[in-house]
Parts: sequence; C-alpha cells; structure tokens
Amino acid sequence: MRDTSLGRIHTQRCLQDRKRGGVTQMATTPKNWHARHRAQLTFGQRIADAVAATMGSWSFIIIQSVILTIWIILNVVAWIGHWDPYPFILLNLALSFQAAYAAPFIMISQNRQADRDRHQAEEDFRTNVEAEQRIEELQRRLADIEVNKLDKIIDLLDKRLPPNLAP
Repeated sequence: MRDTSLGRIHTQRCLQDRKRGGVTQMATTPKNWHARHRAQLTFGQRIADAVAATMGSWSFIIIQSVILTIWIILNVVAWIGHWDPYPFILLNLALSFQAAYAAPFIMISQNRQADRDRHQAEEDFRTNVEAEQRIEELQRRLADIEVNKLDKIIDLLDKRLPPNLAP
C-alpha cells in the first residue's frame, strides 16, 4: 500500500514537471551572457577590438597591399618624383610605425578574448555539470518508475494465481 501511494506522488510530480515544460527547473544564469559581456566593455576595449578586427580583415590586407604596390611603383618609375627612392626607407618607417601602433591594440583585444574564452569554458563546464545532474535525476526517476511497475505487476500476478501456486 505504501509503495502505491509513493508511486502516485511520484507520478503527480512528473506530471507537474511536464506541465512546467521540463523534468526539473535548473537554476541557471542567463544564457545570453555574450550580450552582458559586450555591455561591460570599456571604451578602450571596444577600440582595441575594432582596431584588431579591422587590421585582421581581408579588406585591410588587400587595401594595404594595393597602397604598398602603388607606392613602390610610383617611386620606382618616378612619374611624380622620387620622394622615397629604393630601399624605401620612408615606407619602412611608416610600416614600422603602423606595427608599433597596432600591436598594443591587438594584444589588448587578444587578452580580452582569452578572458572571454576562459569564461565560456567555465560556463560550458557548469552547464555540463548541471546536465549530468539532471540526467542522473532522470535515471533515478526512471529506476523508481520501473521498480514501481514491477511491484504492481508482481502484486497483480499474486492476486491472479491460485492460492496453492503462490510462493
């Protein structure tokens, strides 16, 4: 009698959980933490990300390659005059300045991305642990349901068997 009442309570809980849309409600943080993370960026971090995104794009590489090619051709052919003759010291200085100026922005962006990746890994781990707990809970519930059903089947069989065949 006691097992049957526990089975009913368990069944009622499962039905209530289904009505809520799941087996159990997980206490989770908002899934869209990327938007929250972006909102917390400082002005400097946003600039660093913009510079890194611009300098790491194919359009920047293509435009810079075209400018460098034009620069070299104009100075080799000397249509306008040699403002930077071979070995292109002024061009070398400009590229060195660009590299020295861009490097800190790129490093800031990379460090921030590493922090974001670390946070993402922590969120993934937490989600995996919660999922594992939910799966274990489901397995326990399924085992309880199976035991309750088997007990009911045994009770039904005991009631249907003649008294002389019962164990």
